[in-house]
Amino acid sequence: ATHRDPKIRASAAASYHAPEEVYEALSRDEDAEVRACIAKNEQVSCDILRRLAHDDDERVRGFVALNFFVPADAMTELAEDPSAVVRGLVDWKARLAEQESADDTERARELASA
Repeated sequence: ATHRDPKIRASAAASYHAPEEVYEALSRDEDAEVRACIAKNEQVSCDILRRLAHDDDERVRGFVALNFFVPADAMTELAEDPSAVVRGLVDWKARLAEQESADDTERARELASA
């Protein structure tokens, strides 16, 4: 988590097998690419995702919005993000979830009538 090369730190941030304390340290990295890799990682804690939802870098906040495990309260905050890009990602993810729900309902109806 302290390697001088940000690419090495980003690789560690993307790992699904790092200890939580490594994710915590990398989520505070000075390099936005490293923090973005943490924001994309579905193994990091909700607390880390909540904090990264307030990151100064719009890319980091955007990846938080796309993370499958982002807490609902963080998504609510991201829906009001100053960045139109981040708000658009939140909206896209919500529409995608609605479509998947509608598809699941249709499949259930088809199975019930079979």
